[in-house]
Amino acid sequence: MGNIHTVGPNEAMIISGGCCGANAKRTIIGGWGWAWWFVTDVQAISLEVMTLNPVCEHVETSEGVPLTVTGVAQVKVMTEPELLNTACEQFLGKQVQHIESVILQTLEGHLRAILGTLSVEAIYQDRDQFAALVREVAAPDVGRMGIEILSFTIKDVYDTVEYLSSLGRAQTANVKRDADIGVAEAHRDAGIREAECEKARMDAKYD
Repeated sequence: MGNIHTVGPNEAMIISGGCCGANAKRTIIGGWGWAWWFVTDVQAISLEVMTLNPVCEHVETSEGVPLTVTGVAQVKVMTEPELLNTACEQFLGKQVQHIESVILQTLEGHLRAILGTLSVEAIYQDRDQFAALVREVAAPDVGRMGIEILSFTIKDVYDTVEYLSSLGRAQTANVKRDADIGVAEAHRDAGIREAECEKARMDAKYD
């Protein structure tokens, strides 16, 4: 005797064993399958998108400035047969919280390592590039677990030594200085042009 097992569209069901082959395995995504009582093992793994919030606190940059960085990542189990089998080998029978914890530790490890190689200015000026670098470096390790990083963004960067505040004030001062220089150059160019026009008018008059 047996029973029918079903899974939703965002789940994969792995049926292993059976009367005809103890080592046989079937993978079903979003459907149903027949399982024999006592001789068949049925387990499921979620294919839902998981949202993670990696946090690295007081990590020193290449300049020795301690920063705290928070991010947001979305990941999911890949559905390609070979990669899905890899994910099942790693996580089948585990709670979603356990899967999230493993991936989160991997992301935080790479985030911490990359933070130590960059300057504060590089992180502050281009968060998107920083996030892309973390995703690029972490993707192979996460991929070996059968997990895909759908997105990774930097949510916040802050420190407790006011280095970023000083950097922000310096950048504001630079912008104001550049604006003042631009205005002065515009006035100078306008004066030169006006003088040239006046000279041309006087030359025409004398001719």
